[in-house]
Amino acid sequence: MENFCEWIHVDVMDNHFVPNLTIGAPVVKNIETKLFKDVHLMIANPENLLEDFAKAGSDAITIHPEIEGDVDGMLEKIRALGCQAGISLKPATPLSAIEKFLPKVDLVLVMSVEPGFGGQKFMESALPKIQELREKNPNLEISVDGGIDAETAKLAREAGASVLVAGSYVFGAEDREGAIGSLR
Repeated sequence: MENFCEWIHVDVMDNHFVPNLTIGAPVVKNIETKLFKDVHLMIANPENLLEDFAKAGSDAITIHPEIEGDVDGMLEKIRALGCQAGISLKPATPLSAIEKFLPKVDLVLVMSVEPGFGGQKFMESALPKIQELREKNPNLEISVDGGIDAETAKLAREAGASVLVAGSYVFGAEDREGAIGSLR
């Protein structure tokens, strides 16, 4: 994959913040790649795990505004650990919930599905959020995750997305390189 994509997006879930359980920092550490590792923490209280994920080789760590604890402090800690800091928007979360964090983040991850499970249908309600974010923040990295395929990738890019996260579409394809190419 290193020959035809730029980032690896890793979803970390704790079965509390979202109803699924996935991997932790030891698995992230063992993802052998030279690609940018974008780690999305869908966990209720990530504060005590930030250092573990940074040491595991995360290039960016994204958290949610709804988490337990001091979001501002965690974003500062992520940066102090040498990683890019990200904040994520669930479909029902309004942009106003993250506006105060924008000066402290390098990227915003707009969820175009309910977080927790792959293979969901893209929610077009994400598009106005992407567009407003882009209009107000022309230099911000805007990532979109959920239901991305060749058709929805075009919609997300037109709205202003700069990064597309495509799991099921790519990993379910017989020709993964072709699937990634269709997103461009």
